[in-house]
Amino acid sequence: MSKRMKETKVNRKWKIIIGVVIAVFLIAIIGFIIYIAPNYRKSSLEGKTNLIINNNNVTEKLKHDIYMDENNVIFLSFDDIQNYFDKYIEYDQSSKRLITTYEDKLAVIIAGENTMNVNGKEENLESSVFEKDGELYLPFSEMSKKVYNAELEYIPETKKIVVTSDGREVKEVTANKKVNLKYKPTNFSRTLEKIEEYENLTYISESENWVKVRVKNGKIGYVKRKEVSNPEIVQEAKKDETRIDGKVNLFWDYFSISADAPNRNGEKYEGVNVVAPTFFTLVKDGDGEVRDNVGQAGEEYIKWAKENGYEIWAVVSNTDERNMMETTSKIMNDYELRENLIHNIVTLAEEYDIDGINIDFENMKKEDKDLFSRFIIELTPRLKHLGKTVSVDVTAPDGSDTWSLCFDRNVIGHVADYLIFMAYDQHGNGTDAGTTAGYDWVELNVKKFLNQEGVNFDKIILGIPLYTRLWREKDGEVTSRTVSIKDISEVLPDDVTPTWNEELKQYYVEYENNGQVCKMWLEEENSIREKIKLANEYKLAGIAFWEKDREPEGEEFWRQVSDELHQENS
Repeated sequence: MSKRMKETKVNRKWKIIIGVVIAVFLIAIIGFIIYIAPNYRKSSLEGKTNLIINNNNVTEKLKHDIYMDENNVIFLSFDDIQNYFDKYIEYDQSSKRLITTYEDKLAVIIAGENTMNVNGKEENLESSVFEKDGELYLPFSEMSKKVYNAELEYIPETKKIVVTSDGREVKEVTANKKVNLKYKPTNFSRTLEKIEEYENLTYISESENWVKVRVKNGKIGYVKRKEVSNPEIVQEAKKDETRIDGKVNLFWDYFSISADAPNRNGEKYEGVNVVAPTFFTLVKDGDGEVRDNVGQAGEEYIKWAKENGYEIWAVVSNTDERNMMETTSKIMNDYELRENLIHNIVTLAEEYDIDGINIDFENMKKEDKDLFSRFIIELTPRLKHLGKTVSVDVTAPDGSDTWSLCFDRNVIGHVADYLIFMAYDQHGNGTDAGTTAGYDWVELNVKKFLNQEGVNFDKIILGIPLYTRLWREKDGEVTSRTVSIKDISEVLPDDVTPTWNEELKQYYVEYENNGQVCKMWLEEENSIREKIKLANEYKLAGIAFWEKDREPEGEEFWRQVSDELHQENS
């Protein structure tokens, strides 16, 4: 082969190699361009009005457009308010009344009217609710502070609406020098803004090398971590002052509408931090009126509780008179009657300067479940505005229509400060003989509250009975009567030996008396200790006892309860 032919082959080989290298290089460049192109592409949100809520740009997720009228009032749709501020907002088509709540505010607006009622007080509006294409729009910029406890700023130059909740923690960082605000957390990204030295930036989050911030004109982007100071808190997160610090240790103090509050002067119960006297009851056949049973004895009771450092969660019940189902239903089904009931409760809470309200409504219609939730939704912000705690008593899930299925525990547990699970009468009047509150049954239902009902563990207070039942069986007939814990020893014959049931975690006795078979599943110090352990195991908010004066006499019982409640689980 000639020398020239060899050189030609070599040249071709090098040309192929060079071509391949160039192709690979071009592919790499194209790939790099494709990779970084999104970092330089303009956002589809630029040029349109953006809504930023607590440093999150939610514009793309809005269901409807943002409107602004000639008075520069900013309107958001009903759907978007529901999505971002009030999941329980409601519009009554017949009265054109819009009801919205947020934390400690209850607001009512009648569509077309330039007024708004906030916690019972009239507020003037420049604009009102209007309807467009079948969707309601609310004057959000006028409501943001008055209802939703948020600061709103509209920045015309960038068309940004910046909303910051009052109770939210806010941090800032300071630029160490002139820096670039980047669209993405990389050097290969377009610059959104030039930031001046010493400029304060709202801190959002950070990674190893980049900090996500918001600048004063509302733009959100990234700066290098080394180019800004460490974040500092400029607004503290607001603490919910209506919640108890630590675990709740409550007892109900029951006295009927015909009785006076008990005289507890000179008494003190170690570890107890809340008392719940049955001061108030719904008036039968009324329109939301509440019977006040405080009186002189009750005022003495309030004074005693305050002197001993107990919070007072006064009970409002519908159970002190028979056949209250229809009265309760009538009120739940009428907004104005609910409003009247709420006004009366709020007035009483203020008048007696009590710390909270405990709602104990039982035997309600299953079809009124959502309306009872509306009552709690509308009541809670009115009381929270006054710094009052709201607790609601509920039964175990999955029972009868009027006893269990009349509660939406998820909604109530979300709205109220506490949900008290009355974990007793597993077997009661009209049932076969059985335990009042077996451990396995209580635990099963606590799990239902947490999983099936979706209630947060720190909202649940476990109700514990201070009584049991003596069951008698003869000729197929079963009867029972309530026996207080303190009286068990007087009821049981001396020669009866209780046996421990590990599944129920309580003692059981069975004996014959005058031809009857007598049975008792004992609620006493050991079974109560196990229930308190259960409350601790599931990290519940605390415990509540029904009812005071059924417990063993003396101080030792309450001391043991307190010790067990505050033991750390191993």
